Amino acid sequence: MEEAELCFPHLLNVSCKKYKRPHSETMLVYIVLSISSLTVVLNVLVIISISHFRQLHTPTNLLLLSLAVSDFLVGLLVMPFQILLTEPCWFLGDLVCVLFNFLPFITLYASVVNMVLISVDRYVAICDPLHYPTRITLNRVQICVVLCWIYCVLYTFLLLYDNLIQPGRYNSCYGECVIYVIVAVDLVLSFIIPVSTIIILYVRVFVVAVSQARAMRSHIAAVTLQCSGTVTVKKSEMKAARNLGVVVAVFLMCYCPSYCFPLSGYDVTIGSSTTILMFFLLLFNSCLNPVIYAFLYPWFRKSVKLIVTLEILQPNSCMINVL
Repeated sequence: MEEAELCFPHLLNVSCKKYKRPHSETMLVYIVLSISSLTVVLNVLVIISISHFRQLHTPTNLLLLSLAVSDFLVGLLVMPFQILLTEPCWFLGDLVCVLFNFLPFITLYASVVNMVLISVDRYVAICDPLHYPTRITLNRVQICVVLCWIYCVLYTFLLLYDNLIQPGRYNSCYGECVIYVIVAVDLVLSFIIPVSTIIILYVRVFVVAVSQARAMRSHIAAVTLQCSGTVTVKKSEMKAARNLGVVVAVFLMCYCPSYCFPLSGYDVTIGSSTTILMFFLLLFNSCLNPVIYAFLYPWFRKSVKLIVTLEILQPNSCMINVL
């Protein structure tokens, strides 16, 4: 065996082999870098919009803000650093390999939990609208968001704890970065339970929304001026549920393949084209969310215009009407 074929030529019997990066993987690296930059810029616009303008300080938008922070971290840190995992050899050591995977796991689980919270928010708004203002308050949502991130950090630590105790124990050779988790636990807690919860809640939202729409059509002639205000509120809530339903549906399409396809385990091995493709699809969702907002939310388009033109730097710009 020639020395050039080994990651560590001085470790002849235990070193991993090098391989020449295919042209398709090289192109994928450049695509990921460009998407990473776009993801950062778009999610910064979402974060500034919701944080700056007072009208956007609502419980639902706070959940979108938490989701945007997760997507921003994906674009800023996860995407660029994940390119290292596509290199033929891992030279940063076993401990760094484990630590390297903490942020992807945390941001991934934060996105999942945020999607669950968004589904709960829409479920209460549509199925129990009279109690929504008292049950879903800004303070309660803030507490839920904080608990969401704390849970994701603790869960990731417990999930990767075995790898931290003995880094590199699952590597088959030097120059490899393999992370192992208990597949059954991760499958249940990170996929089956949250995805089932999201689907069940949104199916219920859809059923109630359809029944309310039929009731409105059948009694439209009897609606008084006083009741028309209530109908408008319900329509706005339904529109919000529809828009957020698109966000949730796109997330599930990007999230589910990473679990449904490689059900054999969660071993991340350098050079695995299938793993790279599934993970790339998962990360790509972080770029899609702001694009969806741009198409579905007029307030986002207005906010972006104010940000780009630097009107937010003017005094009392936070009070500008963006709705």
